[in-house]
Amino acid sequence: MFLQKSIFFFTILFAWANAYPQLTIDAELRPRFEYRHGYKTLFPDGADPAAFVSQRTRLNFGYKTKQIQFYLSPQDIRVWGDVPQLNSADENGFSLHQAWADVLLISDLSLKIGRQEIIYDDQRFFGNVGWAQQGRSHDAAIVKYEPSFMKLHFGAAYNQDGEALTGNILTTNTYKSLQYIWLHKNWEKLSASFLFLNNGLQYIDEIDETKNGTRYSQTAGIHLKAKVDKFNFASNLYYQLGNDVANNDLNAYLLSLEANYSALENLMIGLGGELQSGNDYGAPANGKNKAFTPLYGTNHKFNGLMDYFYVGNHTNNVGLVDFYGNVKYAFNKKSNVHLALHQFFATAEINDEASKDLGFEVDLVASYELSEFVGVQAGYSHFFEQPGTEIVKNNYDGNTNNWAWAMLTIDPVLFTWQKSNPENK
Repeated sequence: MFLQKSIFFFTILFAWANAYPQLTIDAELRPRFEYRHGYKTLFPDGADPAAFVSQRTRLNFGYKTKQIQFYLSPQDIRVWGDVPQLNSADENGFSLHQAWADVLLISDLSLKIGRQEIIYDDQRFFGNVGWAQQGRSHDAAIVKYEPSFMKLHFGAAYNQDGEALTGNILTTNTYKSLQYIWLHKNWEKLSASFLFLNNGLQYIDEIDETKNGTRYSQTAGIHLKAKVDKFNFASNLYYQLGNDVANNDLNAYLLSLEANYSALENLMIGLGGELQSGNDYGAPANGKNKAFTPLYGTNHKFNGLMDYFYVGNHTNNVGLVDFYGNVKYAFNKKSNVHLALHQFFATAEINDEASKDLGFEVDLVASYELSEFVGVQAGYSHFFEQPGTEIVKNNYDGNTNNWAWAMLTIDPVLFTWQKSNPENK
């Protein structure tokens, strides 16, 4: 099914090529083996570790003129063996990851509309979650004003289950609507971004339908980057207010600071810390919610690769303090190794007896580039839990928690075509 649909897209785009100055087609094949023995949560007694191979396959089509860009990215996500060999029908792994057009309205002003990745700054709040095989994309419209001295984006989205004659209740697991403004400015050794998001979540009352509606929270924040000699600094500051989906009043924040030092040409050393506010005893109380939620960021990138925090978990919990250090050494242009250490604490009280210590994590990743379009990565992570971790994860079995993986990425450029401009002849 994936091959048939991809050939269909390829045929249409190739037929249109003569009408467009530039056409590019590239692909990605990314199988990944994982061994999970305590990934995302503490490993329970009486269970077997999980081992599997997942795979992402994408075909990306893009064409561009001075007035318009168009991009199409169908993908197939599967786990090896999730369908039989002589299958008559496939699992629902085929999807349209991106399908957007970016239309130039007037000089420096354009409209990007359709299904698209939204990525800003270090992906702390808006990211494509590239580690996840399926990735993240939004059905949205973005007005972009980008003169040479700044960038200003206004984005909006409104989601429904489908076409209807009556009603506006959303039951899919996504936001109901959002609107945001992003402003970015570069200087010689400093860059700054400002983000304001109005995020609406669907509330459904199972008893009284008249109470159904959209509840909005607001997030405002800044992202800073600076370079001083061999040091690179980055910082995030976000504040959340408004209401959560349960109608609690939000009062939450995130603070982070990171410094990286280029000790040698092939050696990078980094130190950092991040604080996300939380709720005492792990839940909102008295109509107040103090827990920060990094809504649409690439959360796998932060707070440890084992995803114990903020990757489909730890929402409205005790918050997090993450002190970390990392070392990256490049053996040459094709190979490197990266070691990261994380010490976690709760921001709020876990209970009246337990320490706020949430454990320690070690992440080791090695990368090697086999060729221009082929790369290999492998990693091992180990989580050392504490009593506070056991309370938060509700597991007191005391088992070893580790995770290992290996991934092959093949991403060749299949076809490029550039039509000459008659005006330049």
